[in-house]
Amino acid sequence: MAQSYQTLKVTLDSRGVLTVAVNRPEVRNAFNEVMIEELTHVFKDEVGAAQVRVVVLRGEGPLFCAGGDLNWMKRSIALDYATNLAETNKLTRMFALMNECPKPLIGAVHGAAIGGGVGLVSVCDILVATQDTQFSLSEVRLGIVPACIGPFVVAKIGASHARGLFISAERFGAQKAYEIGLVHQVVADQKALSAEVERILENMLQCGPNAMATAKRLVLDLSWPERRAEHPDCLEYVSKTLADLRITPEGQEGIQAFLEKRKPSWLGKA
Repeated sequence: MAQSYQTLKVTLDSRGVLTVAVNRPEVRNAFNEVMIEELTHVFKDEVGAAQVRVVVLRGEGPLFCAGGDLNWMKRSIALDYATNLAETNKLTRMFALMNECPKPLIGAVHGAAIGGGVGLVSVCDILVATQDTQFSLSEVRLGIVPACIGPFVVAKIGASHARGLFISAERFGAQKAYEIGLVHQVVADQKALSAEVERILENMLQCGPNAMATAKRLVLDLSWPERRAEHPDCLEYVSKTLADLRITPEGQEGIQAFLEKRKPSWLGKA
């Protein structure tokens, strides 16, 4: 974790909590090609390390993420179709990598999440936001659409809410984000945000690392249409998933520890 980044602040603590902070506060943490490349690297090459137990995603400065960087968008005007497609493919693949992060991904959001910032929100497993946070899928105001983040947002909030918000570019608050399933917890302020994230971390660090990864994969396999197609016999798939886990060292240790009323061995690493 020694690598330095231009657009991110990445730290790993002694418990195995990897914090990935979007760090472009001077431009409201807006996306550009460098940030896409760096987030891709972190979620492709760093989160899988054995010492990483949980990942926290947050933003430095006054808000979480304001969407696309203006200079980055300006440069896209001059690109031909093939180059535009290459860029949008990189963005889509970045979100896919984050969505499939093998470790639990907790999002801590404050201020605003606009456009691509909502995409970052939608790939988190658990999302906590301050009550003053504003959200918007604002792309249609620019004559474009939230296409690259679309699969992840639709999976999170469903087609009905996505249709209304994609089309209207409506700005909405944390309470509505909670009501539609984009956000899991709403807290008063950034101090409460940190406290709630810490509470979630303490709970997750009690859980079996392999079990959490398998639980996440199970939900993705059961809910994403193209992944569901890979498991046509759903009942056989879920039965096999549990049977496989029961015979792993982690599964056997967890059950044995429960029966013996002691802490499982993995807690010694937390």
